[in-house]
Amino acid sequence: MRQQASIMHLDLDAFFAAVEQRDKPSLRGKPVIVGGIGLRGVVSTASYEARRFGVGSAMPMHEARRRCPHAAFLAGRFDAYRQASGVVMGLLAELSPLVEPLSLDEAFVDLAAGEQRPLDDESLRGLAAALRARVAEATGGLTASVGLGSSKFIAKVASELAKPDGVRLVAPGTEAETIADLPARAIPGVGPATMERLSRLGVTTIASLRELSLAELVRELGKAGGEHLHALAGAEDDRPVEPERETKSISVEDTFERDIADADVLAGIAERHARLVAQRLAGAGLFARTVTVKVRWPDFSSISRSRTLNGATDRPEVVARVAQSLLDGLDVGGGVRLLGVGVSGLVDVAQEPLFDLEATASGRVVEEAEAPVTRRPLAWLPGADVLHDEHGPGWIWGSGLGRVTVRFETAETGPGPVRTFAADDPALHLSR
Repeated sequence: MRQQASIMHLDLDAFFAAVEQRDKPSLRGKPVIVGGIGLRGVVSTASYEARRFGVGSAMPMHEARRRCPHAAFLAGRFDAYRQASGVVMGLLAELSPLVEPLSLDEAFVDLAAGEQRPLDDESLRGLAAALRARVAEATGGLTASVGLGSSKFIAKVASELAKPDGVRLVAPGTEAETIADLPARAIPGVGPATMERLSRLGVTTIASLRELSLAELVRELGKAGGEHLHALAGAEDDRPVEPERETKSISVEDTFERDIADADVLAGIAERHARLVAQRLAGAGLFARTVTVKVRWPDFSSISRSRTLNGATDRPEVVARVAQSLLDGLDVGGGVRLLGVGVSGLVDVAQEPLFDLEATASGRVVEEAEAPVTRRPLAWLPGADVLHDEHGPGWIWGSGLGRVTVRFETAETGPGPVRTFAADDPALHLSR
C-alpha cells in the first residue's frame, strides 16, 4: 500500500447527458435521458435532473418514461462523446504516462509516475482542482468528479463520494474507516448474486463483511474470490495502474448470404461467435470486462449494444449468455444482414467467482445506432445533429407520421427556434 494518495480516479459527471446539455442549450438544467429509444431500449445515462425522479443507468426505457415523462429522450451521438473523451484523456496523459481508461468517461491515473511533483495531500488536492478546471475549459463546460487514494479501489470510492462535480481525497491511514459504512456492493465484483450469498451470512456493509473470516469467504466464494473480497474489505489493494494495452478488443462477425429473421438461429450464431472470441481470449491470456453485439440491418444501418460486466471473464458460456441477452432486446423480424460478437476492456486477471453468471442484466448497457451511409435514414433519431440548407445546424427534437421536428441551435447560439419538415424534405440532412 502506498504512503501517499497518489492514485487518481476521474469520472465525468453524467457524461453522455452532459454532452447533450452542453450542445443543446434548450436542455440545460432539464431532465435528459440517453439510451435506446425503442420499446426494449435501456437507459445509458440520465442527467442529474432526471435522476431525481429515480431514473438510472440500465433501467428499461419504458420505466424511465413512466418515471420522468417530461424528459428529453435522446438516442445518443457517439462521435461527440468520443471527441470529448479524447480531450479529457489527453489532459490526463499530460499528468502521467500511466493512464488506465475504463470507459469513455472514466480513468485511473498514477500520479507518482508523472513528472516530479509534491505528493502531499494539499498538493494533490490542488492538482485535482486544477485538472477539473482544465477539463471544464477544454470541453466547453463538462464537469468531473475526482477521487484520490492510496489504491485504485480507494480512489474509485473517493470519486463516488465526491459526486457530482467535486474532489475527495482519502488520506493514507484512513482507508478502512472511510469505507466501513459503505454497502458491500461498493466493492468491485460484488454483483447481485454474490451480494445475495453474502446477505445470507448477515453482510450488509463493508464493516459487517470484515467480521467474516477469510475461511468463511473462501468457503462461500471460492479461493480467488474469497481472498479478493477479504483484501478489499480491509482496504488492501495493490493493483497497478495499467495503460491501455495494445490489444483493445477481440471480435468475430459474419455477413450472411441471405438476411436472417429467425431469433433462435441468430442466438445460435451469437453463441458460436462468443465461443470463438473466448478461445482467442484464452489463447492471449486475457480476460474481458465488456461484451458487445453488432447487428447490421438489410438497409445497411447498424446498431451496437454492449454491457460492462461486474468482473472480467474468458468463459465462453458467460460471453455467450451476455451476447444473447443483448441480442434478445432487438427486433430482428425484418432480417439481419450481419451479426458480430466482440469483447473489450481486456485485463490480465479474472474475477470469475465474483462475476454473476445468472445476473446478466447487471452492468451498464450502451447502445449505439448508425444510420445508412448511402441513403436517407428510415427513421430520424431524436438528438441527432442535422443541417438544413436554409436554417442551418440543429438537432432532431422528434419524428413520426412523415414529419421531422428540428430545434435549430448549437452550443454557441443559445436556445433556438423549433420547426417541422416533411421527412423527405431534400433540404434537411444528417450532419456527418
